[in-house]
Amino acid sequence: MYAVVLLVCCSWVALLCPSVQAYENLALKKSAWQSSTWRSYTAERAVDGRYTDLWWNGGQCAGSVERKTAEWWVDLGGVKYIHHVFIQYATGNWVWDENNDYTGYFLGFSVYISNTTNKEDGVLCFRDTSYTRATIPNPVNITCPYHGRYVIYYNNRTHPPYPEGYSKYVYIELCEVEVYGCPTPGRYGENCSLLCPENCHCDVIGKTCVECVPGYKGHLCYEECAGHTYGLECKQSCGNCSGGVECDHVTGSCPKGCDAGLYGDKCDFECGGHTYGLGCNQSCGNCSGGVQCDHVTGICPNGCVAGMSGDKCDLECGGHTYGLECKQSCGNCSGGVQCDHVTGSCPKGCDAGLYGDKCDLECDGHTYGLGCNQSCGNCSGGVQCDHVTGICPNGCVAGMSGDKCDLECGGHTYGLECKQSCGNCSGGVQCDHVTGICPKGCDAGLYGDKCDLECDGHTYGLGCNQSCGNCSGGVQCDHVTGICPNGCVAGMSGDKCDLECGGHTYGLGCKQSCGNCSGGVQCDLVTGICPNGCVAGMSGEKCDLECAGRTYGVECKQSCGNCSGGVQCDHVTGNCPNGCDAGMYGDRCDLECGGHTYGLGCKQSCGNCSGGVQCDLVTGICPNGCVAGMSGEKCDLECAGRTYGVECKQSCGNCSGGVQCDHVTGNCPNGCDAGMYGDRCDLACDSYTYGVECKEVCGNCSNGIPCHHVDGSCPSGCDAGAYGATCKQSCGNCSTGEPCHHVDGSCPSGCVAGAYGVTCKESCGNCSNGDTCNDVDGSCPYGCDVGVYGKTCDKACQSGRYGLSCAKDCGQNCQGCNRFNGVCEFGCHPGWTGTFCEKKSNYVFRYFL
Repeated sequence: MYAVVLLVCCSWVALLCPSVQAYENLALKKSAWQSSTWRSYTAERAVDGRYTDLWWNGGQCAGSVERKTAEWWVDLGGVKYIHHVFIQYATGNWVWDENNDYTGYFLGFSVYISNTTNKEDGVLCFRDTSYTRATIPNPVNITCPYHGRYVIYYNNRTHPPYPEGYSKYVYIELCEVEVYGCPTPGRYGENCSLLCPENCHCDVIGKTCVECVPGYKGHLCYEECAGHTYGLECKQSCGNCSGGVECDHVTGSCPKGCDAGLYGDKCDFECGGHTYGLGCNQSCGNCSGGVQCDHVTGICPNGCVAGMSGDKCDLECGGHTYGLECKQSCGNCSGGVQCDHVTGSCPKGCDAGLYGDKCDLECDGHTYGLGCNQSCGNCSGGVQCDHVTGICPNGCVAGMSGDKCDLECGGHTYGLECKQSCGNCSGGVQCDHVTGICPKGCDAGLYGDKCDLECDGHTYGLGCNQSCGNCSGGVQCDHVTGICPNGCVAGMSGDKCDLECGGHTYGLGCKQSCGNCSGGVQCDLVTGICPNGCVAGMSGEKCDLECAGRTYGVECKQSCGNCSGGVQCDHVTGNCPNGCDAGMYGDRCDLECGGHTYGLGCKQSCGNCSGGVQCDLVTGICPNGCVAGMSGEKCDLECAGRTYGVECKQSCGNCSGGVQCDHVTGNCPNGCDAGMYGDRCDLACDSYTYGVECKEVCGNCSNGIPCHHVDGSCPSGCDAGAYGATCKQSCGNCSTGEPCHHVDGSCPSGCVAGAYGVTCKESCGNCSNGDTCNDVDGSCPYGCDVGVYGKTCDKACQSGRYGLSCAKDCGQNCQGCNRFNGVCEFGCHPGWTGTFCEKKSNYVFRYFL
């Protein structure tokens, strides 16, 4: 509803004196705000349409707290074309003159129009610099022919001194603010019925462009922004569009993407997130300190992290170097392979004679060879052998020979350098290689290291190797025969007392049973002790105790494997009763998992470790990362989160429905989002196509430029004769053949004769006397021609009617008349005749049964 405001011209009101105008109060009951509020007197009270009571607490005025500044605004709900502003300030319901205290609060006020809530972003309509308490009007009307969304009232007392009569503080105290103008954008004139020029914010009094819409310039806003500018008043500069082409004159977006190193619709953002190059699609290398590489070239400004080289830090150290700037040399890695480019560690171990992660330490501790796993011989003086060959540098200890001092003396020699000869050993056997002692004794009757002494000390026989029996009382046996003169001690029997208890017995009279002696031999005939130890799994002097303390086997010297839960293995076989700890297998749990397995029972399979290496036998973790497409410590997770490739560092393209691309290749399984193509959906449609699979062809875009690759919209509008979002619709029959509106197809000056509708595509019906129909709704101004009716005169007369607009009834005796002239062309009812069946017939019809 429009409100009519009478603006009274007074000689002392210098704000405006227009004639009566008809504009709508755009502020009525709109959202409002004020810088402070006194009790319940909110900002909305100044736009509630009530101001019959001008007392500050009468319930019809907005009120604020005492302050040095006071600000109030109303939101018109959108950018509107404003003609003038009406302000009714509070009076206290007293006479408005210099004695009214409210005048002092009102003095010095300003009114702004803005598209934001910040007055500094808008235009100043009025600022009081000359009124006094005696001359300031109330109410006041302010001509303000601008466009904007917010009308802002402002007053302050922040910069004293002020003129006489000004209050020390300011209050809002607004009883009503009415903002009059055209409610529909693009309209002007007294009744807001005239259209502004296209692309123009004209004022509401005359057809004058106060400002062009973004993207246009010139007196009547017909010129598009050029010279790499865009936006409001063409004051914004285009970004770095690819190939230096012009950006969109309205939005600033670049039609063909950005120069290398830039991104964003307007190409005004440098690549970040460790990317660079065209489309920011290339990833930076490993720059030192994790800093961003050059957004255009990808070069690292401060060098590379350890292990990387090249301007872009994308090359691993080679040539047997590693570390920062690849300045450190690798050690002696096995097979001469490259060491780890970061740490210098050797991936497959060291050459013979070296050890350590970097293979830069020589074998020591009397070891040599591959992995320092071979022990040195008996080098003279206990010195270290050669770390590669194992050769002793200063010869061997006594009794040893050979380069590595690992051969005992032979050929009946012994001692240093094997230069001493053995004595007369029994059977001619080799003497001890170190001491020269005969291992099997001497000829019969002789003894001593060199077999040159006769037997004594309770021995007899060959080499004095036969001991006298255990003669009773410890007397010497016969040195030749060994017979005991006074019988045997306990555990022995026979003439020579040289027969031990048998049948696994011992002690006096051989009456006690033995334990589990090794090999089933007889135990000590006196004590029961097993002379050669126990059978596997037993311990103790008498071999009557099972192995314990996680040992098993002969003499309980073998350690149990990694039995599950740390339990004791079988004391004889070493088998684990409840299986193995994680990472081990075999009956004795002494074998590490292999064949790309790990965990309990080696039943878990490794992930896809880089280079096919074995994962950690317990945890399954891959030591050198994963193959392409896999992630996680165990390399058992496919790339997700729209990534793929090595370390999942490559981003998927625009796959249809936002689904995950193939984790290895990056290919999209179900095709691409609209506007994209290629196996990885990383290429935008080109060659004037758009949409899903780039199958849609662009419409008639202005100047033949390509449409938007996703929705087919034309960035610079349509060619003449086309309209719509994709410029695929053809204009109707516009008056004087002028182009239709490029968005909705409407004809700015109406339709040619014979056409009607918003797009002038509808044809007029049969109007009376051949008149032209209304070009908006197709109605005929003077009714329809004969034989037709309806709002657009395009319907044939209904049965029983004829004439202009089908206004006449056929004759009542007619069986169906002509819709144009009423002639009963289908005959008359029985008993009637004539052109219109208006005459009675003289014929009598009889029916015979």
